[in-house]
Order: sequence, then structure tokens, then C-alpha cells
Amino acid sequence: MAVSMMELKVNAIRRDAGLSRSEKVERLERLRNASHALRRAARDCAAVYENGWYEHVHIIERELATLGCDAPLRSRRLHGSAYPA
Repeated sequence: MAVSMMELKVNAIRRDAGLSRSEKVERLERLRNASHALRRAARDCAAVYENGWYEHVHIIERELATLGCDAPLRSRRLHGSAYPA
């Protein structure tokens, strides 16, 4: 089975023993924000094929859930908390 670049990036963050949980969450959220931006740009351009952008966001959000961050960043902001208690 082929592994996407996004999966490699997420795995590198997951396996980095030098990062704290909060640093991993921060890096994953930045990666998710970039993936959302790319997905929006692809969706807005009729000539661009979707090319897995939804899957990339899903991979990142699955890893965030593993770290205990179940709600996407935009939802947590609405509830006034950056991280779960």
C-alpha cells in the first residue's frame, strides 16, 4: 500500500520523542490548517482535481483525536477552549 506524503508528515510528528504533546498538537493543527487552505483552493479552482485533500485533513484529525483533541480547532474556538481539559 502506498503511503502519502501527508501520512509521512503525520508519522514523523507522532514519532518525534523530542516533542511534547502540546507541541505535537500545535504542529498537527498547523498542518491541518494548511491542508484546509489547499482543499479550499482546489475546490475554488474548477480546473483542479480534488486530489486527496479531504483525506489529508482526515489523516490529521484522526491523529489529533489520538492525542485527545477530538474537536476540530474551529469548533473548540467556538467553545472558548484551545485544548480539552
